[in-house]
Amino acid sequence: MKTIYPWGDTRRFNSYSGRFRRLFGQRVQKVVIDAGFTCPNRDGTISSGGCTFCNNDAFSPSYSHKGYSVARQIEEGILFHRNRYQKAQKYLAYFQSYSNTYKPLEELRAIYDQAFGHPDVVGIVVGTRPDCVDEAKLDYFAELAARGHYVAIEYGIESVYDETLRRVNRGHDFSTAVRAVEMTHARGLHCGAHFILGLPGETEAMLVRQAGAINALPLDTVKFHQLQLFRDTLMARDYAEHPADYRFWSLEAYIDLFIDLLERLRPGLVIERFAGEAPPRYHLTPSAWGSVRNERLLQLLEQRLEERDTWQGRCCE
Repeated sequence: MKTIYPWGDTRRFNSYSGRFRRLFGQRVQKVVIDAGFTCPNRDGTISSGGCTFCNNDAFSPSYSHKGYSVARQIEEGILFHRNRYQKAQKYLAYFQSYSNTYKPLEELRAIYDQAFGHPDVVGIVVGTRPDCVDEAKLDYFAELAARGHYVAIEYGIESVYDETLRRVNRGHDFSTAVRAVEMTHARGLHCGAHFILGLPGETEAMLVRQAGAINALPLDTVKFHQLQLFRDTLMARDYAEHPADYRFWSLEAYIDLFIDLLERLRPGLVIERFAGEAPPRYHLTPSAWGSVRNERLLQLLEQRLEERDTWQGRCCE
């Protein structure tokens, strides 16, 4: 008989798809929206160079076009996913590109109120920086949630180590992320975070050890990506000058590293992603795994968890 884990199913980690089956009783698919935001790390408020690793185009799907209205992007995204994922019936509008709270509150209202005009949209996911929220903006998102909508705020935290954040020109420290997550959680909003594994100067021991800091945050979901070295970024230049500061794993070695971290993450934390994928044309050679789709990555992770006979939270203190 298969083991039922604390999150209520037989998968060896607390999966994002399982979370939405429990919430909505069916598959829910994200539709990526580009609402034309920018970032204080690009427009000169903090910096004009941006984070050293950032090439936003690498993660933007073809149907996501900032020249189109939010409503049109939702329509086209739903058509795209209905062809690709025929089981999906409900959708989340995922505002992904850049910092999606980096406008005055009244402009945010005009943007996000559009997202619920489509009958199949059950919620929004708002990607942003920890230094781009305040009490009034979070109160607005809490108002949307009070109307019965699913509302999640997803913060790019990237690392728990301040030295790393300075090295990649992030423009905020980890304590800023802690405050943003705590303010979001206090309003009952779903709260997620994104981390990059393999930023320059971080050792494998540091990556595994950060589980304690992540567990202490009142997060609902977490997303991990391996470091990907993209063309036309400041990081590509830094790598050329300091290659010894970087570590790129084979796919198999990365999965084992991630499992070492996963074993230490608390069981209630939902794992949205553990690795990223981007078109090969954006990659510089050291970080490329080839054209490995997310579905295959999940298969390899689950296979390795079974081989190691381990699961999320097994070593959580």
